[in-house]
Amino acid sequence: MIHEILLSNQFIFVVALLLITSVIVTKFSTRLGVPSLVLFIFVGMLTGSDGLNIFYFDNASVAQLIGVIALVIILFEGGLNTEWKTIKPILPSALSLATIGVIVTALVLAVAAKFILDITWLQGLLIGSIVGSTDAAAVFAVLKDKNIKGNLKSTLEAESGSNDPMAMFLTLSVIQLMTQEQSGVVSLIWTFFWQMGIGLLFGLIVGKLGSFSLNRINLDSGGLYLLYALAFAFLAYSVTSLVDASGLLAVYITALIIGNSDLAYRHSIMRFNEGFSWMAQIIMFLILGLFVFPSQLFQWQYVFNGLLISAILIFIARPAAVFFILMKSQYNVKEKCFLSWAGLRGAVPIVLAIFPMLADVKDSQVMFNMVFFVVLTSTLVQGSTITYLAAKLGLEGEAREKPAHSLELISMGKTNSEMIEYDVTEKNIINGKSLEELAFPDSALVNAIIRDGEVVTPNGQTVIKEDDVLYILVSRKHKKQLISALKAEA
Repeated sequence: MIHEILLSNQFIFVVALLLITSVIVTKFSTRLGVPSLVLFIFVGMLTGSDGLNIFYFDNASVAQLIGVIALVIILFEGGLNTEWKTIKPILPSALSLATIGVIVTALVLAVAAKFILDITWLQGLLIGSIVGSTDAAAVFAVLKDKNIKGNLKSTLEAESGSNDPMAMFLTLSVIQLMTQEQSGVVSLIWTFFWQMGIGLLFGLIVGKLGSFSLNRINLDSGGLYLLYALAFAFLAYSVTSLVDASGLLAVYITALIIGNSDLAYRHSIMRFNEGFSWMAQIIMFLILGLFVFPSQLFQWQYVFNGLLISAILIFIARPAAVFFILMKSQYNVKEKCFLSWAGLRGAVPIVLAIFPMLADVKDSQVMFNMVFFVVLTSTLVQGSTITYLAAKLGLEGEAREKPAHSLELISMGKTNSEMIEYDVTEKNIINGKSLEELAFPDSALVNAIIRDGEVVTPNGQTVIKEDDVLYILVSRKHKKQLISALKAEA
């Protein structure tokens, strides 16, 4: 018994060191211009059986489970931070890239894999399907805080958040064709519409239910709202998956609805999910790194073939999909080139590459090694050059300096009060008025004003100016009335 307790303590100690190392790695990745997820994978590979031999891990089922759970958390965080008004104008283009674009990419890669690897057409199509989609974890992580032109950043985020269901559908369909002869084209078409349609429907239902419930329920501690919000992500995925529909699509739609709702404890929920998403990414990529055996991966045939397929993916397959889908869109040639280059691959293809192993598909380990190498090189080359390419093509967005300020609230418990943060614009009717002139509800109290990065202590004679950030404490029953007064225009 004492031996087992000692082993458990040693395991916890090593996990703590891995997490600390991985967090520190993110700091160096920014300076080196390398996506942090690549470094997480290297940390996992270093500590695995082919490295320092601290951990031995080869359980495909556990790796797949951890990967899916992490993807739910990452997609939910990405959807919460996606503003509907920014993706609405580009939604047709993003959805086209997320569906038809994935198919085009998969077909081009299938042809390449067939002749480069000397495999069957179905095996080639399986590899193409696995790496056919861009990756939400990679795109959200690499583009976060990057100064990229707004419509391009929104297109990439919307595409990566919504194309995982298509990649999973194609992957599972090809595996079904390889393992069950009775599967037919009509059956696959019906499965596609069922998965996407039900995924969309359940995402809408759970999203509406979540936003309504979060605003109506009165919990004893503000911290419980954070867990309550995340629970709806897992509810959306599990309920949808139980009826053989797209759980990942349901999660993203749920997050979009909740994130764009008038939400109680919004900032706390956002910050919690951002941190939890980082932890999910770290754990997922560490596990995937442990799952890889470098002595098998970095063999000459894998390196050479992987580089060939990566080059075809980066320079032929992805550009072909982007230029074909967006040939009649509002994007110019430079923007299409950037969208082609920024189609990052990451965790999703690696997680999908585990599915053939679980289904006992022939040569599944070879496919996994190939997919892993393709993803690694694609992410390393493209992810580290996105900002440079945007600058060279003149596609950087307008620089916006935000004042460095924060206001943390202690849990309000059962007070039914909320702190509202509001940015004053030139058109607001409150612009230029003193606080005592404002038609705010009686329960509303302006606690602080942030002006030019400094905190202004308000009083009745304090005049509100453009670009001020107001922090207002208000009871929930008067919240809508306050927001209406804030948004009124002169």
